[in-house]
Amino acid sequence: MARQSEWRRWLDDQAPKFLLFARQKARCEADAQDLVQEAVLEAAGRVGSELPPPPALVFATIHRRAIDWARREERRAGRETAALEPAMDLWFDTDVERREHAQLIQNAMRRLPEIYREVVTLRIWAGLTFVEIAEMLGIPANTVASRYRYGLAELRKLTKEVLA
Repeated sequence: MARQSEWRRWLDDQAPKFLLFARQKARCEADAQDLVQEAVLEAAGRVGSELPPPPALVFATIHRRAIDWARREERRAGRETAALEPAMDLWFDTDVERREHAQLIQNAMRRLPEIYREVVTLRIWAGLTFVEIAEMLGIPANTVASRYRYGLAELRKLTKEVLA
């Protein structure tokens, strides 16, 4: 029972972060949810413990699985005629006062190059350190820090263009 409540607390805290990251990788909300569920289960199995896995491991698993899904989706796209629309409207709070600001950030994030968007998302919204992101992506921490800095600069530029 104690392990169940520990898992529940962990999921309540981490699941929104995982889902935010997965939404960037998936083509629709349902795929993002499936991606998170599979990644959590796989990461927990890899740790081999009844305790929740480290969040960085789950993010890395989401990243890897998303690449696999994208490859499968590319192959399937040739066989399918209907494409799923991205479900980006749930990224942020839907509070009326924040809607315009959230839309501005969403649009800027979509225009941000993938290498910057990934690092900015993992750092700001997932709360991972540069070292954790570096381990997850298999690149040096200094490269992560540079991508983060360049990503923020690009976001400022993109949002400034809209506000000007």
